[in-house]
Amino acid sequence: MKIRTLGIDLAKNVFHLHGEDAKGKVVIRKRLSRNKLPEFIANLPSCLIGMEACGGAHYWARTFRKMDHQVKLMPPQYVKPYVKTNKNDYNDAEAICEAVRRPNMRFVGIKEIEQQDIQSLHRIRSGYMQARTRLVNQIRGLLSEYGIVIGRQVGQLRCRLPGILEDGENQLTEFGRELFSGLYEELIRLDRQVEACDKQIERIFKANEVCQRLAEVEGIGPLTATALVASVDDPHVFQKGRQMAAWLGLVPKQHSTGGKPVLLGISKRGDRYLRTLLIHGARSVVSRTEGKSDARSLWINQLKQRCGINKACVALANKNARIVWALMARGDDYQKPAELH
Repeated sequence: MKIRTLGIDLAKNVFHLHGEDAKGKVVIRKRLSRNKLPEFIANLPSCLIGMEACGGAHYWARTFRKMDHQVKLMPPQYVKPYVKTNKNDYNDAEAICEAVRRPNMRFVGIKEIEQQDIQSLHRIRSGYMQARTRLVNQIRGLLSEYGIVIGRQVGQLRCRLPGILEDGENQLTEFGRELFSGLYEELIRLDRQVEACDKQIERIFKANEVCQRLAEVEGIGPLTATALVASVDDPHVFQKGRQMAAWLGLVPKQHSTGGKPVLLGISKRGDRYLRTLLIHGARSVVSRTEGKSDARSLWINQLKQRCGINKACVALANKNARIVWALMARGDDYQKPAELH
């Protein structure tokens, strides 16, 4: 079979293939199980394989790349316009085969397994953080029913709850104290799991030279630096820093027509976790610029007066994303802003 381009519609157990030759003639339309797919691809001559960037896509991309195939991943929303008539698995595979040949198609970088390890660590830590927040809110809500009110900060609950459990003058019964004692032990367990993840992230950060260069930028620490290295496998996928900022959803959403440009709020596309880290890091920088005389702080202070704190934080996150791209793509060291007198 002279397959030049192969589109694969990925799933968990059943995969649909659509292959075409150099002239665009359909050569194969096939349905394979998970066990038979690697053997079938290994027996094919070297060709271009297109897949949507979804669950398991990076694993299959690495597997097929070892078989001397050229593999490209695409965002699903960019493949959808190529689906003809009704949507089904074979039509999806055909659309993938058509989209992967487009010269102006935007592709997703294939992550190495080490990057997926770091990304998995961040996802696990995020899950622990969400579970801890839910638990803290549950404890605060239940205690308020007994007339005990605690502030929103996790530290306040962590410090006050042991004293509340030992206080014999409040409205808690012995059974209630036993219940809240169990919740407190669960909180301590989650704290230890988050701390263990933080130690692993710190160890990865110290062993990675790129992460340390990124952390020189104000507003980027070990958490953000390792998350960026895990998500951006090849910075040269972006032609310039603005494209990376747009990939993170930090540029205005455009809705223009008739030659009249209309810019709305930020698009919020891409990885929400990365965007959140960059904005929170920028917020910490924006809050400490008063009284500073360097060019960056003066720009931030002017932006705060003109647009407000929130927009200034997003603007700084956008600027940091562009700086990160330059540091990763060019291998340069970060130059701190000069003092203006």
